[in-house]
Amino acid sequence: MNKKQGNTQKLAVLAVLTAIVIILQAAVVIPLGPFTVTLTMLPIIIGAIMYGPLGGAVLGTVFGAVVSIQVLTGAAGAFSTAMLEYQPAATILICLLKGIAAGLAAGAFFCLFRKVSFYFGVVMAAVIAPVVNTGIFSVGCLTIFRSLIQDALGTGSNLLLVFLTTFIGLNFLVEFGINVALTPVVMRIFRAVKLEPAKAAG
Repeated sequence: MNKKQGNTQKLAVLAVLTAIVIILQAAVVIPLGPFTVTLTMLPIIIGAIMYGPLGGAVLGTVFGAVVSIQVLTGAAGAFSTAMLEYQPAATILICLLKGIAAGLAAGAFFCLFRKVSFYFGVVMAAVIAPVVNTGIFSVGCLTIFRSLIQDALGTGSNLLLVFLTTFIGLNFLVEFGINVALTPVVMRIFRAVKLEPAKAAG
């Protein structure tokens, strides 16, 4: 495959992954607690593996933009609406930042750990993306939105523990499990049809 064909393939794959991100985030959500479980991290991780940190960041930006629109329109749920009313700019910033950072981290971890083995790099990318995504959201909630969280949970000294178990726990574990289980499967399919990560991705 020459350079022009490679660039065309890259744009086509990124376009498909972008469409999948939008569809999954907008239409395929599973209510769980005060938030929802989404499969959207999966195409972001795949893009990061295929095209490096930049590819992951591009897809993470799309994810963040869709989440921001959902928050602004009230489609993201009651607590997200409360966050928006409490700190509008910070809410949108967190929505964008967590997606971008998750994509960057997935690409960076794949590049780093594929030196051990290809699929070890794939698994590590699948591990770090939801950790970064949820981690940034959690830090934002426990700092900028701390008083809002306290009002919602009605707790004091053990706020961190209650927040993690009530707001984050099950959602994170489900999404984490989905990403770690499905990412290697998708990459095996990609490789079977001769879709390999770009050299820039590691």
